[in-house]
Amino acid sequence: MIQIEKLRKVYRDRGRAVTAVDDVDLTVADGEVFGVLGRSGAGKSTLLRCVNLLERPDSGRVTVAGQDLLALSGGELRRARQRIGMIHQHFGLLSSRTVAGNVAFPLEVMGVPRAERGERVAELLDLVGLADHAGAHPAQISGGQKQRVGIARALAGRPKVLLSDEATSALDPETTASILALLRDLNRRLGLTVLLITHEMEVVKRICDSVAIMRDGRITEAGPVRDLLTAPGSELARDLFPLPAHAPRPGSTVVDVTFEGDSADRPFVSALAREFGIDVNILGGAVEEVGGARVGRLRVELPGGPEENAARLAHLRAQGLTVEVAP
Repeated sequence: MIQIEKLRKVYRDRGRAVTAVDDVDLTVADGEVFGVLGRSGAGKSTLLRCVNLLERPDSGRVTVAGQDLLALSGGELRRARQRIGMIHQHFGLLSSRTVAGNVAFPLEVMGVPRAERGERVAELLDLVGLADHAGAHPAQISGGQKQRVGIARALAGRPKVLLSDEATSALDPETTASILALLRDLNRRLGLTVLLITHEMEVVKRICDSVAIMRDGRITEAGPVRDLLTAPGSELARDLFPLPAHAPRPGSTVVDVTFEGDSADRPFVSALAREFGIDVNILGGAVEEVGGARVGRLRVELPGGPEENAARLAHLRAQGLTVEVAP
């Protein structure tokens, strides 16, 4: 649905060049929720705005639903953008308009007849749970409700793609959870492809099918969330499950074990201890619900050096666990 190839965006100010997006390749499959995770200044927002050409890249290619957006003329690009909805971090609502008026605004711009606009607005407000607030003004509703208005407005043109620019960063945890649940519901009910940017790991855990980690304008890791969590050396696994630093004691080996799905329900630590007649020292760990499945990491200390533990590590791997000797 979204194909980004060799994308590059450079800002120039007073003779100084700042590369915000640096040779980025990214593929978002039809119907998935794809998150781009990174800290402030990583280039996430610029990347997102290049998808609908609110920022025009210096080089590269952006293809959405089979259309090369950079090859489109003005009128063609406007029509293509109508199929790409966007949710903004700070809502961007018009204070002089009611909730219904804000949702109707893009329909007015598109020239939709009044009667059809009214029906579509009512449908959208019902979809996001705001049917009873149609006549309210933005100042009269909560932050979460404002974001629901923003989502309804983004859906006005029946888009196939929805872009989300830190849509939950200004919300409290409870409201964040409700907005994420709404986005996932819309993704499934409407078949929307959702590309969102975030610095919050909670967003990735709750709704993302795939994720890319962005640092200094580059993608450093990308793929399905559950695949990355069980991949050796995964940045996502380290960020989602930070483990305590621990230097191995002489004559011992520190091992990180990642488990998910069925393996999360098996007592592999006690089974290892019984099988090999050893004491296993648990140094730290965590278990989370990610994409509807339990995933976790555990750092353990085993007696003996790496060679002595080779059979023990093979025993763990044979159970479908990801095992890495800690550095």
